[in-house]
Amino acid sequence: MTKREQATAKGRRVHRRIMLWSMLVIALGAMIAPLGGYLFVEIAGAQGFEEVNPRSETTWRDVREGNTGVTTVLGDETGVLIQNGGENWRQLRNGIVANVMPWVLLAALVAIVLVYFIGGRHRLDEKPSGAVVPRWKLWERVLHWTTATLFILLAITGLSLLFGRAVMIPVMGPEGFAAYAGGAMNVHNYVGPVFTLCVAAMALAWVWHNIPTRADLEWFKAGGGFLKGRHPSAGRMNGGEKVWFWFIVLVGGVVCATGVVMDFPIWGQTRETMQQANLVHAVASILWIGLFFGHAYIGTLGTEGAIDGMKTGYVSVEWAKQHHDLWYEEVKDQEVDASEIGLTSGVATTRTPPEKPASTG
Repeated sequence: MTKREQATAKGRRVHRRIMLWSMLVIALGAMIAPLGGYLFVEIAGAQGFEEVNPRSETTWRDVREGNTGVTTVLGDETGVLIQNGGENWRQLRNGIVANVMPWVLLAALVAIVLVYFIGGRHRLDEKPSGAVVPRWKLWERVLHWTTATLFILLAITGLSLLFGRAVMIPVMGPEGFAAYAGGAMNVHNYVGPVFTLCVAAMALAWVWHNIPTRADLEWFKAGGGFLKGRHPSAGRMNGGEKVWFWFIVLVGGVVCATGVVMDFPIWGQTRETMQQANLVHAVASILWIGLFFGHAYIGTLGTEGAIDGMKTGYVSVEWAKQHHDLWYEEVKDQEVDASEIGLTSGVATTRTPPEKPASTG
Protein backbone atom coordinates (compact mmCIF):
# COMPACT_ATOMS: atom_id res chain seq x y z
CA MET A 1 0.00 0.00 0.00
CA THR A 2 1.39 3.40 -0.99
CA LYS A 3 1.77 6.31 1.44
CA ARG A 4 -1.21 8.02 -0.23
CA GLU A 5 -3.41 4.98 0.24
CA GLN A 6 -2.27 4.59 3.85
CA ALA A 7 -3.06 8.24 4.62
CA THR A 8 -6.42 8.00 2.86
CA ALA A 9 -7.33 4.84 4.75
CA LYS A 10 -6.30 6.47 8.04
CA GLY A 11 -8.42 9.52 7.27
CA ARG A 12 -11.45 7.35 6.57
CA ARG A 13 -11.05 5.50 9.84
CA VAL A 14 -10.80 8.80 11.74
CA HIS A 15 -13.92 10.17 10.05
CA ARG A 16 -15.87 7.00 10.74
CA ARG A 17 -14.89 7.02 14.41
CA ILE A 18 -15.86 10.67 14.85
CA MET A 19 -19.34 10.13 13.42
CA LEU A 20 -20.02 6.89 15.26
CA TRP A 21 -18.73 8.16 18.59
CA SER A 22 -20.81 11.33 18.34
CA MET A 23 -23.98 9.29 17.96
CA LEU A 24 -23.00 6.60 20.44
CA VAL A 25 -22.02 9.12 23.10
CA ILE A 26 -25.45 10.75 22.89
CA ALA A 27 -27.43 7.50 22.70
CA LEU A 28 -25.48 5.48 25.25
CA GLY A 29 -24.76 8.45 27.48
CA ALA A 30 -28.47 9.16 27.87
CA MET A 31 -29.03 5.55 28.93
CA ILE A 32 -25.89 4.78 30.94
CA ALA A 33 -25.22 8.08 32.70
CA PRO A 34 -28.19 7.66 35.08
CA LEU A 35 -26.52 4.54 36.49
CA GLY A 36 -24.10 6.88 38.22
CA GLY A 37 -26.91 7.66 40.61
CA TYR A 38 -26.21 4.37 42.34
CA LEU A 39 -22.93 5.81 43.61
CA PHE A 40 -24.85 8.46 45.48
CA VAL A 41 -27.31 5.87 46.73
CA GLU A 42 -24.48 3.74 48.13
CA ILE A 43 -22.85 6.73 49.83
CA ALA A 44 -26.12 7.96 51.27
CA GLY A 45 -27.44 4.45 51.89
CA ALA A 46 -26.82 4.69 55.60
CA GLN A 47 -29.35 7.48 55.81
CA GLY A 48 -31.86 5.53 53.76
CA PHE A 49 -34.74 6.63 51.58
CA GLU A 50 -38.34 6.73 52.61
CA GLU A 51 -40.63 4.88 50.25
CA VAL A 52 -43.59 7.10 51.11
CA ASN A 53 -43.60 10.84 51.48
CA PRO A 54 -44.86 11.43 55.03
CA ARG A 55 -46.79 14.48 53.87
CA SER A 56 -48.74 12.44 51.32
CA GLU A 57 -51.05 11.10 54.02
CA THR A 58 -51.86 14.53 55.40
CA THR A 59 -51.39 17.59 53.23
CA TRP A 60 -52.12 15.97 49.89
CA ARG A 61 -55.25 14.23 51.16
CA ASP A 62 -56.47 17.50 52.67
CA VAL A 63 -55.90 19.29 49.40
CA ARG A 64 -57.72 16.65 47.42
CA GLU A 65 -60.63 16.85 49.85
CA GLY A 66 -60.93 20.55 49.22
CA ASN A 67 -59.82 21.79 52.62
CA THR A 68 -58.71 25.41 52.62
CA GLY A 69 -55.47 26.76 53.97
CA VAL A 70 -53.75 30.04 54.72
CA THR A 71 -50.41 31.29 53.39
CA THR A 72 -48.32 34.33 54.24
CA VAL A 73 -46.09 33.90 51.19
CA LEU A 74 -46.22 36.86 48.82
CA GLY A 75 -45.79 36.62 45.06
CA ASP A 76 -47.49 35.59 41.85
CA GLU A 77 -49.84 32.62 42.10
CA THR A 78 -48.96 31.98 45.75
CA GLY A 79 -52.63 31.63 46.54
CA VAL A 80 -53.02 28.80 44.02
CA LEU A 81 -52.10 25.53 45.68
CA ILE A 82 -53.26 23.21 42.91
CA GLN A 83 -53.03 24.30 39.29
CA ASN A 84 -55.02 22.13 36.92
CA GLY A 85 -52.65 22.96 34.07
CA GLY A 86 -49.93 21.00 35.83
CA GLU A 87 -51.78 17.75 35.26
CA ASN A 88 -52.36 18.65 31.60
CA TRP A 89 -48.64 19.36 31.22
CA ARG A 90 -47.72 16.05 32.84
CA GLN A 91 -49.98 14.08 30.55
CA LEU A 92 -48.58 15.78 27.44
CA ARG A 93 -44.97 15.44 28.55
CA ASN A 94 -45.19 11.83 29.66
CA GLY A 95 -47.63 10.94 26.91
CA ILE A 96 -47.26 12.40 23.43
CA VAL A 97 -43.80 13.91 23.90
CA ALA A 98 -42.20 10.96 25.66
CA ASN A 99 -43.87 8.30 23.51
CA VAL A 100 -43.83 9.88 20.04
CA MET A 101 -40.65 11.94 19.86
CA PRO A 102 -38.25 8.97 20.32
CA TRP A 103 -39.53 7.69 16.99
CA VAL A 104 -38.28 10.91 15.39
CA LEU A 105 -34.74 10.10 16.55
CA LEU A 106 -35.08 6.51 15.37
CA ALA A 107 -36.35 7.69 11.97
CA ALA A 108 -33.32 9.99 11.64
CA LEU A 109 -30.92 7.13 12.37
CA VAL A 110 -32.73 4.78 9.97
CA ALA A 111 -32.60 7.45 7.25
CA ILE A 112 -28.85 7.83 7.72
CA VAL A 113 -28.30 4.08 7.47
CA LEU A 114 -30.39 3.88 4.30
CA VAL A 115 -28.54 6.81 2.72
CA TYR A 116 -25.21 5.19 3.52
CA PHE A 117 -26.06 1.73 2.17
CA ILE A 118 -28.07 2.93 -0.85
CA GLY A 119 -26.09 5.96 -1.94
CA GLY A 120 -22.73 5.15 -0.38
CA ARG A 121 -20.12 7.64 0.62
CA HIS A 122 -19.83 10.82 -1.45
CA ARG A 123 -16.25 10.49 -2.61
CA LEU A 124 -13.97 12.91 -4.40
CA ASP A 125 -13.80 12.59 -8.15
CA GLU A 126 -10.08 13.37 -8.11
CA LYS A 127 -7.48 12.13 -5.66
CA PRO A 128 -6.12 14.88 -3.40
CA SER A 129 -2.89 16.30 -4.79
CA GLY A 130 -1.74 17.80 -1.51
CA ALA A 131 -2.67 21.36 -2.46
CA VAL A 132 -4.99 22.97 0.10
CA VAL A 133 -6.84 26.23 0.68
CA PRO A 134 -7.85 27.80 4.03
CA ARG A 135 -11.50 27.37 5.00
CA TRP A 136 -11.94 27.95 8.75
CA LYS A 137 -9.94 30.18 11.07
CA LEU A 138 -8.77 28.92 14.46
CA TRP A 139 -11.37 30.88 16.45
CA GLU A 140 -14.12 29.54 14.19
CA ARG A 141 -13.01 25.96 14.77
CA VAL A 142 -12.77 26.51 18.53
CA LEU A 143 -16.27 28.00 18.56
CA HIS A 144 -17.64 25.12 16.48
CA TRP A 145 -16.14 22.33 18.60
CA THR A 146 -17.01 24.06 21.87
CA THR A 147 -20.62 24.41 20.77
CA ALA A 148 -20.72 20.82 19.52
CA THR A 149 -19.30 19.48 22.79
CA LEU A 150 -21.82 21.41 24.87
CA PHE A 151 -24.60 20.25 22.53
CA ILE A 152 -23.70 16.60 23.12
CA LEU A 153 -23.57 17.13 26.89
CA LEU A 154 -26.97 18.83 26.86
CA ALA A 155 -28.41 16.11 24.62
CA ILE A 156 -27.27 13.37 27.01
CA THR A 157 -28.63 15.04 30.13
CA GLY A 158 -31.79 16.27 28.42
CA LEU A 159 -32.75 12.94 26.87
CA SER A 160 -32.05 11.00 30.04
CA LEU A 161 -34.18 13.40 32.06
CA LEU A 162 -37.01 13.35 29.54
CA PHE A 163 -37.18 9.58 29.09
CA GLY A 164 -35.55 8.48 32.34
CA ARG A 165 -38.73 7.94 34.33
CA ALA A 166 -40.14 5.54 31.76
CA VAL A 167 -36.89 3.85 30.73
CA MET A 168 -34.50 3.97 33.67
CA ILE A 169 -36.66 3.84 36.81
CA PRO A 170 -37.97 0.33 36.02
CA VAL A 171 -34.35 -0.79 35.61
CA MET A 172 -32.49 1.06 38.35
CA GLY A 173 -35.21 2.05 40.76
CA PRO A 174 -36.39 5.50 41.86
CA GLU A 175 -33.52 6.12 44.28
CA GLY A 176 -30.71 5.69 41.79
CA PHE A 177 -32.45 7.69 39.09
CA ALA A 178 -33.39 10.48 41.51
CA ALA A 179 -29.76 10.78 42.58
CA TYR A 180 -28.61 11.02 38.96
CA ALA A 181 -31.44 13.34 37.89
CA GLY A 182 -30.48 15.98 40.44
CA GLY A 183 -26.93 16.19 39.14
CA ALA A 184 -27.99 15.99 35.50
CA MET A 185 -30.46 18.81 35.96
CA ASN A 186 -27.79 21.04 37.49
CA VAL A 187 -25.41 20.29 34.62
CA HIS A 188 -28.15 20.99 32.08
CA ASN A 189 -29.17 24.24 33.74
CA TYR A 190 -25.63 25.62 34.09
CA VAL A 191 -24.32 24.50 30.69
CA GLY A 192 -27.43 25.73 28.86
CA PRO A 193 -26.76 29.49 29.14
CA VAL A 194 -23.13 29.03 28.02
CA PHE A 195 -24.35 27.01 25.04
CA THR A 196 -26.87 29.73 24.23
CA LEU A 197 -24.10 32.32 24.07
CA CYS A 198 -22.08 30.05 21.76
CA VAL A 199 -25.06 29.59 19.43
CA ALA A 200 -25.60 33.34 19.34
CA ALA A 201 -21.91 33.88 18.53
CA MET A 202 -22.09 31.34 15.67
CA ALA A 203 -25.20 33.00 14.26
CA LEU A 204 -23.60 36.44 14.29
CA ALA A 205 -20.29 35.20 12.90
CA TRP A 206 -21.65 33.22 9.95
CA VAL A 207 -24.94 34.85 9.03
CA TRP A 208 -23.43 36.70 6.07
CA HIS A 209 -22.18 33.44 4.59
CA ASN A 210 -25.65 31.91 4.76
CA ILE A 211 -27.80 34.38 2.88
CA PRO A 212 -29.82 32.35 0.29
CA THR A 213 -28.89 32.86 -3.35
CA ARG A 214 -30.05 31.58 -6.72
CA ALA A 215 -27.20 29.07 -6.69
CA ASP A 216 -28.84 27.39 -3.68
CA LEU A 217 -31.97 26.68 -5.71
CA GLU A 218 -29.89 25.00 -8.41
CA TRP A 219 -28.05 23.08 -5.69
CA PHE A 220 -31.31 21.62 -4.41
CA LYS A 221 -32.50 20.84 -7.94
CA ALA A 222 -29.35 18.79 -8.45
CA GLY A 223 -29.97 16.83 -5.25
CA GLY A 224 -27.13 18.54 -3.42
CA GLY A 225 -24.53 16.67 -5.42
CA PHE A 226 -25.64 13.26 -4.20
CA LEU A 227 -26.99 12.41 -7.63
CA LYS A 228 -24.27 10.62 -9.51
CA GLY A 229 -22.44 12.72 -12.04
CA ARG A 230 -23.88 16.06 -10.94
CA HIS A 231 -21.91 18.52 -8.83
CA PRO A 232 -23.94 21.74 -8.44
CA SER A 233 -22.13 25.00 -7.95
CA ALA A 234 -21.96 26.49 -4.48
CA GLY A 235 -20.36 29.39 -2.69
CA ARG A 236 -18.71 29.25 0.73
CA MET A 237 -21.86 27.53 2.06
CA ASN A 238 -24.03 25.29 -0.06
CA GLY A 239 -27.81 25.00 0.17
CA GLY A 240 -27.73 22.17 2.68
CA GLU A 241 -25.35 23.98 5.01
CA LYS A 242 -27.57 27.05 4.86
CA VAL A 243 -30.61 24.98 5.82
CA TRP A 244 -28.67 23.63 8.81
CA PHE A 245 -27.58 27.16 9.78
CA TRP A 246 -31.09 28.63 9.63
CA PHE A 247 -32.51 25.61 11.43
CA ILE A 248 -30.11 26.37 14.28
CA VAL A 249 -31.02 30.05 14.22
CA LEU A 250 -34.79 29.45 14.20
CA VAL A 251 -35.50 26.11 15.87
CA GLY A 252 -32.30 26.22 17.91
CA GLY A 253 -33.20 29.75 18.89
CA VAL A 254 -36.52 28.46 20.24
CA VAL A 255 -34.67 25.80 22.23
CA CYS A 256 -32.32 28.37 23.72
CA ALA A 257 -35.07 30.90 24.44
CA THR A 258 -37.33 28.39 26.19
CA GLY A 259 -34.31 27.11 28.11
CA VAL A 260 -33.60 30.62 29.37
CA VAL A 261 -37.24 31.04 30.37
CA MET A 262 -37.06 27.89 32.50
CA ASP A 263 -33.54 28.52 33.76
CA PHE A 264 -34.22 32.01 35.10
CA PRO A 265 -37.71 32.10 36.65
CA ILE A 266 -37.12 35.62 37.94
CA TRP A 267 -39.06 37.62 35.37
CA GLY A 268 -42.53 36.86 36.63
CA GLN A 269 -43.09 33.73 34.55
CA THR A 270 -46.29 31.95 35.52
CA ARG A 271 -46.50 28.20 36.02
CA GLU A 272 -48.38 27.93 32.77
CA THR A 273 -45.61 29.76 30.93
CA MET A 274 -43.00 27.42 32.38
CA GLN A 275 -45.03 24.36 31.46
CA GLN A 276 -45.52 25.51 27.88
CA ALA A 277 -41.84 26.39 27.58
CA ASN A 278 -40.91 22.92 28.82
CA LEU A 279 -43.03 21.16 26.16
CA VAL A 280 -41.77 23.38 23.33
CA HIS A 281 -38.20 22.96 24.55
CA ALA A 282 -38.46 19.17 24.54
CA VAL A 283 -40.01 18.87 21.08
CA ALA A 284 -37.68 21.40 19.42
CA SER A 285 -34.62 19.86 21.08
CA ILE A 286 -35.41 16.38 19.77
CA LEU A 287 -35.87 17.77 16.26
CA TRP A 288 -32.48 19.46 16.63
CA ILE A 289 -30.80 16.25 17.81
CA GLY A 290 -32.32 14.34 14.89
CA LEU A 291 -30.98 16.82 12.36
CA PHE A 292 -27.65 16.86 14.18
CA PHE A 293 -27.28 13.15 13.43
CA GLY A 294 -27.59 13.95 9.73
CA HIS A 295 -25.14 16.84 10.03
CA ALA A 296 -22.61 14.62 11.81
CA TYR A 297 -22.95 11.93 9.14
CA ILE A 298 -22.56 14.26 6.16
CA GLY A 299 -19.65 16.08 7.76
CA THR A 300 -17.70 12.91 8.53
CA LEU A 301 -18.43 9.54 6.98
CA GLY A 302 -20.91 10.74 4.37
CA THR A 303 -18.64 13.14 2.46
CA GLU A 304 -14.98 12.46 1.85
CA GLY A 305 -12.75 15.32 2.99
CA ALA A 306 -15.56 17.37 4.58
CA ILE A 307 -14.27 17.22 8.13
CA ASP A 308 -10.73 18.27 7.18
CA GLY A 309 -11.70 21.93 7.33
CA MET A 310 -12.84 21.73 10.93
CA LYS A 311 -9.85 19.60 11.92
CA THR A 312 -7.04 21.58 10.33
CA GLY A 313 -8.61 24.74 8.97
CA TYR A 314 -7.74 23.69 5.41
CA VAL A 315 -9.45 21.61 2.72
CA SER A 316 -8.03 20.02 -0.38
CA VAL A 317 -8.26 21.95 -3.62
CA GLU A 318 -10.05 18.97 -5.15
CA TRP A 319 -12.72 19.06 -2.44
CA ALA A 320 -13.17 22.80 -2.80
CA LYS A 321 -13.58 22.60 -6.58
CA GLN A 322 -16.06 19.73 -6.36
CA HIS A 323 -18.29 21.01 -3.53
CA HIS A 324 -17.77 24.79 -3.41
CA ASP A 325 -16.46 25.83 -6.82
CA LEU A 326 -17.74 29.41 -6.62
CA TRP A 327 -16.01 29.88 -3.29
CA TYR A 328 -12.82 28.25 -4.57
CA GLU A 329 -12.57 30.90 -7.28
CA GLU A 330 -12.45 33.48 -4.49
CA VAL A 331 -9.68 31.78 -2.49
CA LYS A 332 -7.62 29.95 -5.11
CA ASP A 333 -4.88 32.56 -4.84
CA GLN A 334 -4.35 31.31 -1.23
CA GLU A 335 -3.57 27.78 -2.37
CA VAL A 336 -0.54 26.23 -0.67
CA ASP A 337 1.15 22.85 -0.43
CA ALA A 338 0.03 20.97 2.68
CA SER A 339 3.60 20.14 3.62
CA GLU A 340 4.51 23.84 3.71
CA ILE A 341 2.11 24.46 6.61
CA GLY A 342 2.85 21.29 8.54
CA LEU A 343 -0.07 19.12 7.43
CA THR A 344 1.26 15.59 7.07
CA SER A 345 -1.77 13.30 7.31
CA GLY A 346 -5.37 13.04 6.21
CA VAL A 347 -7.28 12.93 2.96
CA ALA A 348 -6.58 16.51 2.01
CA THR A 349 -2.93 16.62 2.86
CA THR A 350 -1.03 14.11 0.76
CA ARG A 351 0.73 15.13 -2.39
CA THR A 352 2.07 12.30 -4.50
CA PRO A 353 5.85 12.71 -4.82
CA PRO A 354 7.15 12.85 -8.38
CA GLU A 355 8.26 9.49 -9.69
CA LYS A 356 11.97 9.02 -10.15
CA PRO A 357 13.03 8.43 -13.76
CA ALA A 358 13.84 4.84 -14.51
CA SER A 359 17.51 4.06 -14.42
CA THR A 360 19.10 3.65 -17.84
CA GLY A 361 22.49 2.59 -16.56
